[in-house]
Order: sequence, then C-alpha cells, then structure tokens
Amino acid sequence: MSSESEVSEARRRRRLTTAVKGALRDLRVQLSLLNYRVGDQIDLKDVDLDCLDIITQHGSLSPSGLARVTGLHPATMTGILDRLERGGWVLRERASKDRRAVTVRALRERNAELFRHYAGMNVLMDEICGSYSDAELELIADFLHRTSAAGRDATNQFAAD
Repeated sequence: MSSESEVSEARRRRRLTTAVKGALRDLRVQLSLLNYRVGDQIDLKDVDLDCLDIITQHGSLSPSGLARVTGLHPATMTGILDRLERGGWVLRERASKDRRAVTVRALRERNAELFRHYAGMNVLMDEICGSYSDAELELIADFLHRTSAAGRDATNQFAAD
C-alpha cells in the first residue's frame, strides 16, 4: 500500500505537470496572438508567417516539400506562396535544367522588417533569459526542444491516420 507521503507526492507531481501544460497552452495562445498582430501589420495570415519561418529556417524548398512539412494541401500552399511572393517575402525559382522544378526561397532583405515587428518580444525574452543561470537555460532549452519534438510527433500521427 502507498504511504500518505507517496500519495501526496503523486498529487503534487500531477499538479505541477498540469501547471506546465497550462503554461504551454497560454504560451501558444499568446504567441498566436502576437503572430496575428504582426501578420496584420505586414498583410500576411498566421499560416503565411509559419510557412515563411519554415522556409527561412530550412532554406529553399519545393512547394510540394513545404506542403509535406506543413501538412497543408498543395492548393492551399499555392495560395500561401502567392501571398508571400506578392508581398516580396519569397521568390519562386525554376531550375535551369528542368523548368518544371520550382524551389521557394526566402528573400533575406526583408528579415530586418520582420525582426522590427518582433523586437519588443525579443527584448522581453532577453530580459527573462537574463534572470536564469546557464544551467537553467540549458534545461529550459532541452525541455522546449523535447516539447517541440513531441508536437511534431503528435502532428505526424494525424498525417498517418
């Protein structure tokens, strides 16, 4: 039989885990709202910003490759890329040998404009990170990387269904 302290410890652990999950939900909502506001300023939808971020992080991708990474329908991806290209955020390039092959790359000269819109959040993040030790930041970074990987795995489960 479990002792009273073991039961109390299990409850405490569940409460802490629930608090972490709640904080992650709150973070998701706040970042989503921030992206909505930034997107409104630069005339892009939230999903457009997500795709632009993926292209910026991963380098040039084919439209079908980007659709696979995001799980979006190719026709939806066409609309997103049209908006990004029209706004001067990306460029579609055709391969010289196979003119049907298209890659999409982010136009880096627009990065400064995007960074300006996120400057307030970046300053606040620097302040928050400044209050933690290196060891704590390593732990937080590990937690966030593992949480991100779990999110990818959960997303991929939808694609497999």
